[in-house]
Amino acid sequence: MAERLGRYTLRFPSRPAVLAGAAVVGTAEGEGPLRAEFDQIFPDDTLGESTFEKAESALQREAVALALKKVGKTPADADFIFAGDLLNQCTGSSFGLRDFGIPFVGVYGACSTMALALGLAGLFVDAKAAGLALAVTSSHFCSAERQFRQPLEYGGQRPPTAQRTATAAGASVLGAHEPGKPYLAAATFGRIVDLGVQDANNMGAAMAPAAARTVADFLRDTAMSPDDLDWIVTGDLGAVGTELFRTLLLKDHGVKLAEARHADCGLLLYDREKQDVHAGGSGCGCSASVFNSYILRRLQCGSLRRVLLVATGALLSQTSTLQGESIPCIAHAALVCAPGKGKE
Repeated sequence: MAERLGRYTLRFPSRPAVLAGAAVVGTAEGEGPLRAEFDQIFPDDTLGESTFEKAESALQREAVALALKKVGKTPADADFIFAGDLLNQCTGSSFGLRDFGIPFVGVYGACSTMALALGLAGLFVDAKAAGLALAVTSSHFCSAERQFRQPLEYGGQRPPTAQRTATAAGASVLGAHEPGKPYLAAATFGRIVDLGVQDANNMGAAMAPAAARTVADFLRDTAMSPDDLDWIVTGDLGAVGTELFRTLLLKDHGVKLAEARHADCGLLLYDREKQDVHAGGSGCGCSASVFNSYILRRLQCGSLRRVLLVATGALLSQTSTLQGESIPCIAHAALVCAPGKGKE
């Protein structure tokens, strides 16, 4: 059973295995530096569907099917699926996964959903409430723009601080510990942080304080330092948020994080010099696709030993933005270790 470490972190003594991961992406993501890492790159961001929202559901469906295929399982073998997305009422997940027949636990953490779902799936496996559980999320550039900003047809200009919502989905399959598989060692479920940022085109600045707090909570709870980890990987802070995150971590929490110990999925996913993504990537699918491809493969082969995935999310809606509200933010963390490694 899970054990509480400190105030905010849960340790999983049974070491639930991440049996497999799958990542599927759209055209822009397939043109980025991680193109060789993904399981599938779609040449058309509609995926042959009539709307972008249906395309996002198809992304999740494909990611789950591929992840299950990798472990030789079918939907009937899964006990739970933890899923969410950015669309209203999480319709990307519910419509995309409705035909699988897997008990569905809808979760919403905005762009932090991958780490949130991963932590919950690991908790269920560790408690033996599930023998096989999935964690999945997605985002789509066009559906997100339509919901949170303006439809693409409007042709609005984005400021330099804006980030591109990834057209991508990632799925992880978790089960009982297997010696040759990466495993989930611990999870820190974050607290809401709101410093009054109101600019929906500067998500990095809004989310950075939440990421700093969750990382500080994890390190304090586990009595670890950044040097005990190969990487602290934030979800989608982008160029603006990444710099602010490290600054706040030192200023507010007394934790010095070397640049070599930190990576951001929003900066790994795209080539900012060659692609028009402004400050980098964002969206639920950003951290989900990078974790379930690039990071998980390196944990599997041992080139990375301990990775703290800290996915970050902005808990806003179009309505709250139009009403002049600030942007509450959250960050959840999952400690994933290579086979045979780990300090928990």
